[in-house]
Amino acid sequence: MASKRYAIIDIETTGGRADREKITEIAIVIHDGKEVLESFETLLNPECSIPYNITRLTGITNEMVADAPKFYEVAKQIVEMTKGAVFVAHNVRFDYSFIRAEFKRLGYTYSRRQLCTVRLSRKAFPGLRSYSLGKLIRHFGIKVKDRHRAMADTMATVELFEKILAKEMAATTIDGMINKGIKESLLPASITLERLHALAEECGVYFLHNKNNEVIYVGKSINIKKRVMEHFADITEKASKLQHLVCDISYEITGSELVALLYESQLIKELRPSINRAQRQRHFPFMVHRYLNEEGYLCFDTAKNTAANRKRYQLVSEYPTINRAKGAIKRVMAEYELCAYYCNIEAGSRPCFNYHLKQCSGACIQKEDVIAYNQRAMQAVELLSTVFEEDFFIIDKGRTLTEKSVILVEDGAYRGYGFMEEEDFSGSIDQLRDTIQYFPSFPESNRLIRRFLYEKKGIKIVKFQKQDEFL
Repeated sequence: MASKRYAIIDIETTGGRADREKITEIAIVIHDGKEVLESFETLLNPECSIPYNITRLTGITNEMVADAPKFYEVAKQIVEMTKGAVFVAHNVRFDYSFIRAEFKRLGYTYSRRQLCTVRLSRKAFPGLRSYSLGKLIRHFGIKVKDRHRAMADTMATVELFEKILAKEMAATTIDGMINKGIKESLLPASITLERLHALAEECGVYFLHNKNNEVIYVGKSINIKKRVMEHFADITEKASKLQHLVCDISYEITGSELVALLYESQLIKELRPSINRAQRQRHFPFMVHRYLNEEGYLCFDTAKNTAANRKRYQLVSEYPTINRAKGAIKRVMAEYELCAYYCNIEAGSRPCFNYHLKQCSGACIQKEDVIAYNQRAMQAVELLSTVFEEDFFIIDKGRTLTEKSVILVEDGAYRGYGFMEEEDFSGSIDQLRDTIQYFPSFPESNRLIRRFLYEKKGIKIVKFQKQDEFL
C-alpha cells in the first residue's frame, strides 16, 4: 500500500454538466497510504457567472472568484502533483470528468487511474443506509467546518479513506478496483497494466494485434480504456482468446459514437479479424419488401435481392441469409402484433394461427380496421428499414470540443463521414460534402444510423436537395 500515491481531490463547480459547466474551486491532498504528503487548494475563476443556487450551496460568490486564477494558470501544477498518483474522489466520475473537460478545453488529454470512495465504502462498510459523503461524515463523526467547500470535503474524504485503508480487505479491493479486476499474471507478456492504463478514455475504435501485428479484433467504445480493460478481466471464451493472442493495442479517436459504430462495422468487413464474428458479411442476397394487398393491408414478404426485384418490389431491408430475413419479419410481427398471414409467415386458410392466440386482432379476416393495422405495420417498416427516403447530413460530436463530425446519407444510404472545425462552417452544403471521406455502403450501416437516431434524441440533422448550395 505504501508504494502507491493517492491524489485525493474535491472540486466545486457552477453546475452538474462537465461539458457545459466550469470548476470554481479545487483541493488536492497527496497521500501515500499512511499519511498526507502535501496539499493544494485554490478558488478558480470559471469565466462565467455562478448560479444563485450554487452560491447558496457552496458559499462561493462571483466576487470571491473574480481575481482567482483561471484553470489554465494552475493546470501545470495539477498535472505535476497528480502524476503517477491514483485519482481518488467521493463519486470519482463527477470530479474526474470535470477536470478532464477543463484540460480538454486546453487541448490536453488528462488521464489518471481512478478510485471511488463511494464504491470502496460500500465494500468496507456494508449495510449502511446511505453512502453520500454527508451521511458518512455523520456516521463516523468526522469533523468538517465548511461542507461543500473543496478542501473541507477533501479532508473529510481523506479521513474516510484512511478508515477504509485500515480494513483488512483494503489492499485487494483497491487493486481490483483500480485495475478493473484484471489479474496481471494473466496478461500477455507484452501487455502491462501500465500500458492499459495509458489508453485513451475517449470515444473511438480500437484494434487488438497479434504477434505478427495482424488485427485480430476490432471494437468500439465511448471509453476505449474501460472497454479494453474489460476484455482482459472477462472470463469468456472470446476474452480468453484475446488474453492469449494480443500483443499490441492501437486505437483511433472519433469523438462521435455514431462514427465509431460506422467505422467499426466498415473495418470488420474490410479486415475480417479472426475473433470478430458479427458484421463480417459483405453480401446481402435476400430482402424483405412490403406491398398493399387487395384489401389495403400492408404486407411483408421475402425475395432474392436482385436488380430486377429491387425495381419490382418496395425494398424494406437486406439480409445475408433467407433465415435472417424471415427472422426479422417474425420479430416485428411479434412486437407489433401483426398478422402472420399478411407477413407471409403462414399460408392457407384464414384466420391465422396468431388470431387464435390473441396475438393478431383479425386483420386476416377483415375484423381489424385497415388504418389501425397499417399504422402498426408502418412502425415495423421504420424499425426494419435500411433505406432512407431523404438526403441529409448528421452533425455530431468531434474529436475535440471545437470540432464536429459530419455523416452523409445520400441516395437512400450511408456514404461516409468526416470532421470539420465548428467555427469554419459557413452554412454551405458543398462545404459539408468536402469533409466527407467516402466508404462502401452496407445495409448494416443504414441500420446503425436509424437505431442511433432513434435512441439519441436531439442530434442535429441537415436535410438537403441536390440543387441546394446553402442552408
